[in-house]
Parts: sequence; C-alpha cells; structure tokens
Amino acid sequence: MSSANTAEKETFKQFLKRKDIEISAKRYGIDALGAMAQGLFASLLIGTIISTLGEQFHLPVLVEIGGYAKAATGPAMAAAIGYALKCPPLVLFSLIAVGAAANTLGGAGGPLAVLIITILAAEFGKMVSKQTKIDIIVTPSVTIGIGVLLSMGCAPTIGAAASSVGNAIMWATNLQPFFMGILVSVVVGFALTLPISSAAICAALGLTGLAGGAAVAGCCAQMVGFAVMSFRENKWGGLFAQGIGTSMLQMGNIVKNPRIWLPPTIASAITGPIATCLFGLQMNGAAVASGMGTCGLVGQIGVYTGWVNDIAAGAKNAITPMDWIGMLLVCFVLPAVLSWAIAIPMRKLGWIKEGDLKLDL
Repeated sequence: MSSANTAEKETFKQFLKRKDIEISAKRYGIDALGAMAQGLFASLLIGTIISTLGEQFHLPVLVEIGGYAKAATGPAMAAAIGYALKCPPLVLFSLIAVGAAANTLGGAGGPLAVLIITILAAEFGKMVSKQTKIDIIVTPSVTIGIGVLLSMGCAPTIGAAASSVGNAIMWATNLQPFFMGILVSVVVGFALTLPISSAAICAALGLTGLAGGAAVAGCCAQMVGFAVMSFRENKWGGLFAQGIGTSMLQMGNIVKNPRIWLPPTIASAITGPIATCLFGLQMNGAAVASGMGTCGLVGQIGVYTGWVNDIAAGAKNAITPMDWIGMLLVCFVLPAVLSWAIAIPMRKLGWIKEGDLKLDL
C-alpha cells in the first residue's frame, strides 16, 4: 500500500474523528438503540397512557393530548437518536422530518426503519455540517434529502422485514406457547439486563400478544429477581433501584461473577410459559411496553391498556379477577419467590458470595 493511500486513509479517519462519527456497535447498537427507546417512551408510550386515562375517566382533553403525543412518535425517536449520536443542532432538528417519513413509510416496523435511516441521515448530515458558508441551507437539505429519499426507497422494506420477524415470533408463540414462552421470556429478559434496549427491540419487532406477554414476564423476572435476591446487600434503595428502575445496574457484578445471573434467568424460564400457557397473559398495548418490565410499572400499564383496547374492539368482554391475579403473580410474586429460593442454595455452595450483588448506590 502506497504512503499516499495511507495518508489519505489517515486523513479520512481524522475527518470522521473531527465530525464525531464513530462507526461502532456501541454507538449504533447501544447508544442509538437505547435513545430510540426513550423517544418511544416520550411519545407513543406516554401518549397511550394519557389517552387510556382519558378514556377511562371520560376526559376528552386527555385523549386529545395523548393523540398529539402518539402522532410525534417518529420525530421523537429520530431526535433521540440524533442526540445520542451527538449531532450538531441543524442536523438534530432536521432529523425530525426524517423520523416522520421513516416511521410513516415503515408501517408496523416503523421503529426499525427510523433507527437505520436516522443513523445514516445523521452521519451524512454531520459530514457536511459547518463545511460551507451557507451551512443553514446545506446541512438541513442534505440531512432531510438523504433521510427522506432513503425512507421512500427503503423504509417499507425495512418495516416489512421487521414486521415479518415479529409476526413469526408471535405466530410461533401462539402455536407453541410453552417452548416459545421460555425462549421469548429468557431472551428479552437477557436484553433488558444487558446494556442494550429490550424496549426498542420489542418496539422494532412490534412484539405484542402472547409473545409480548412472555417478554413482559422475562423482563419482570430480571428486575424483580435481582431486586429481591440482592436485598441483603442493597436494602430498600437497591430494591427500588432495580425493581422499578433497571436490572442493568447489576451488569458490572455479572461480569465479575456470571453465576449471579442464573436465579432471575431460571425464574424467567419458569414465568414465561406460566404467562403464556396458564394465564394467557397478552401485551396488546404499545409494543415498546413489552420490553419495559416493571420499570416505572410501564409493562403492567401496557398490559392494562391492552385489556382496555381489547374490550373496545370487542375481543374481550371485561377485565376479570384472573387477569389481575395472573399479572400480579407473573410480574411480581413468582419472580421474587423463585429468584430468592434459587439463590439460597447457590449462596450455600459458594457460587454467590457475600458482596457479589452489592451496588454502589
């Protein structure tokens, strides 16, 4: 390789560094994906909650407020992704139009289309940002032009692919609720505790129905499980931080001793099929809530809004005591009891030692 080519490559690398363009799995698969979930929460999910409250209490103003929040889903996701990618202001603001186009044209798989297309549009926008004296025209034109053209050409295909994968998972769960209940619960639970976004994954795949119920079970098993089994180390602060915050707080401890991950994971493998086979727990609210678990009780609120939606659509007659019992057992009681019980012999065997679950709170 000639020295001229080497110098050219180094110059391009320097250019990317100066523009803060980092092509990495962390930047796109963790930072951008996690931010997308926050954008979804701040638009679609909170809008659904507000609308449901309005419908239940016969307050049309809340229904209207929720409607506006849900209408901003695409732009909110794109703006959140742009923020995570550290976009300059003109690029960030231009992504609002990109998000609207990608989410609309992506259909049921809109969130995945928004993620991919917004990343591409943002990075191209960052490349041209502040490179000319007419930046106020060039940067928005490039960002919006590339983003919307990609949306027109690719969003329907990306959305259809994501929707197909999600539909396949939901079909398989309906066909084999026991085995798929285990698989979905464990995998989505893993994603929740790992530094990636289970909520964004569920939203991108449109994971609802029985599969969504299994996902809720898995997430709850991780959050409640870690919260209860680490109570002796972390007391009440840890219980709330993990139980209604996130089990991701234990990731550092898991790296040091992976065995601590076994109790909540085994619990998720048990509660998943209980949710699908015994209680028929379904998530028919916003798909993003399937991957939220007990975080702010969003998973449970999502299940409840799904019940309300089913009643409104005539698919369900009423919310029954068994519905409430199922949600209580799957989301709170069983994860707590199972994880605590499984951890006891592991502590006696020395697989989990004193301090292995300690958090710096």
